Amino acid sequence: MNDIGVRDTADVREVDVVVIGAGQAGLSSAYHLRRAGFEPERDFVVLDHSPHPGGAWQFRWPSLTYGKVHGMHALPGMELTGADPSRPSSEVIAAYFASYEEAFDLRVRRPVDVRAVREADGGRLLVETSEGAWSTRALINATGTWDRPFWPRYPGQDTFRGRQLHTAVYPGPEAFRGQRVIVVGGGASGTQHLMEIAPYAAATTWVTRRPPVYNEGPFDENRGRAAVALVDERVRAGLPPQSVVSVTGLPVNDAIRRARADGVLDRLPMFDRITPSGVEWDDGRRVDADVILWATGFRPAIDHLAPLKLRGPGGGIQAEDTRVVADPRVHLVGYGPSASTIGANRAGRAAVRDIRRLLAGAPVAA
Repeated sequence: MNDIGVRDTADVREVDVVVIGAGQAGLSSAYHLRRAGFEPERDFVVLDHSPHPGGAWQFRWPSLTYGKVHGMHALPGMELTGADPSRPSSEVIAAYFASYEEAFDLRVRRPVDVRAVREADGGRLLVETSEGAWSTRALINATGTWDRPFWPRYPGQDTFRGRQLHTAVYPGPEAFRGQRVIVVGGGASGTQHLMEIAPYAAATTWVTRRPPVYNEGPFDENRGRAAVALVDERVRAGLPPQSVVSVTGLPVNDAIRRARADGVLDRLPMFDRITPSGVEWDDGRRVDADVILWATGFRPAIDHLAPLKLRGPGGGIQAEDTRVVADPRVHLVGYGPSASTIGANRAGRAAVRDIRRLLAGAPVAA
C-alpha cells in the first residue's frame, strides 16, 4: 500500500481502492480494508448511491419485520443484538448499519451515483460518479441487485388494465384489500407476499415457471455449502449467477405448512399471455385479476462496469472467488456465491487479501 492519498483537485482524486456500495458486502469489505491498515479517504473510499445507511434493507416493505428475516448474518466485528423482532427490518438493519459505519469510521460518501468505470493511465481505473471522479488501483464492486428488478415480458402485458408492480416496490398486504391478485414467482418473496396478501385479497393466484421445491429438512452448514458451490460453479464458468436461494429450495416452516393446507400455495404453471382483464393459458384457462405482482427477482447491478468489457461469451463475468479473471484489479463482492449475508462477509475478507497482494506486486492467481 502506498501513501498516494486523496488529492482534492477539481478533476480526479487518487486512492488505492474504491468500494462501490455500502450494503453488507461493501461494509464488510471496508471493515477488512481498515483491519489491513488502509485509511478511509486517504487509501480507500466507499461510495454509496442510497440516501441513508442500510443498503437494500432500507427499502424493504414495512410488513417484513426483523423477526421474519431469514439468514441475516452480522457484519464482521460487531454483532446485532437486542433488536425488537416486531420492528420493520428496514429500521432495525438500517440503524445497525449506521452504527457500524460510525464504530469503524468508514466515512461512506452518499448519495453518490457511479456512472462508469474505465481504463485510466498508468494501469489504474477511473471511476466516474455524480460527485466527480476517482482514480484507483483496485476496485471492489459491491452493488448488489436491488436496483435491477427483473420484469419478464409476456404477450399482451401492455394491455392489462389493472396494476402491475414488482417486489422492489411492494407496499405491504393492506394495499391489496378486496382485490384479485396474481403473484408471479416461486422464491421466498413470492410465498411471503402470498401468505400476507391472502387474508386481505378477494382472491389470490400463484403462478411460477417451475414447480416449487420445498426443503423439509434443516438447512445446515453442509447444505449451505453445497448450494453456494452450485452458484460458484456457474460464476467460474462465466455464466450469469443464480441466487443461492434459487438452489436451496423453500424452507418449510409452520406458516408454509398452514398456507399449503389452506390452498394459498396451490401453484399454477406460467400463463401464456396477459389480457386487459387478467391472464390466459393456451389450454383455455383464464384468471381475472386487478393486480399482477411480479416477485421475479433481481439481476446484478453492474452496468457501470460495461466499459471494461468484463462479460464473457456465457453472458456473465467469470470470477475466481471474488477476483474477475479478465481483470484482477476488479473484485465482485456480493455477486453470485457471495450474495448471501454470510457469503458477503467472507468475500470481503478474500477480496482485501488479494488486493493487498496485487498492490504489493505479488501474484494473485489461484
